[in-house]
Amino acid sequence: MRSRYCAFVMCNERYLLDTWHPDTRPPSCEFDRFQKWLGLRILDARSTSETSAEVEFVARYRIGGASARRLHERSRFVLESGRWLYVDGDIQSP
Repeated sequence: MRSRYCAFVMCNERYLLDTWHPDTRPPSCEFDRFQKWLGLRILDARSTSETSAEVEFVARYRIGGASARRLHERSRFVLESGRWLYVDGDIQSP
């Protein structure tokens, strides 16, 4: 999760797509050049089986001069060929 957050901060599309499960991966990632990521906090991380896990996090960001916002998500990952891949996530209510 932390490495994917860093990829968003650095606008590293290649890494994000490489760590996204092929069944749910979009064709590309778009970045807002005015968006600035402010921090990541992992709230919970747990295995749901030997090959699946969930991570709940809050990522803070700002677009332009606007107030900071929060992205609160519970993400699902699967382990395939020794690599953890992002599958999808549910946005959590504030």
